[in-house]
Amino acid sequence: MLVLPAEITHASARTCARMLAQALRSQEHTVVADASALQKFDSSALAVLLECRREAQIQGKSFSVRGLPERLRNLAALYGVAQLLPAAP
Repeated sequence: MLVLPAEITHASARTCARMLAQALRSQEHTVVADASALQKFDSSALAVLLECRREAQIQGKSFSVRGLPERLRNLAALYGVAQLLPAAP
């Protein structure tokens, strides 16, 4: 499981995406990103999650998100990318 930090903003997004991409390589066939710790974020958090999804797809792995904050879920819907970030079972 990939665990997102409490904060993902424009200032930290690039570093966060790199660290998560590295962690993703050690995941098996199913990648779950746990976003439940996210408290301070902007639209950069969506970019980080979408980058993780892209990396998972390149590696032939499934991708889902657990604990996506409602405000971020609403932002994903507004941007039309909500379907790309399915909820983990």
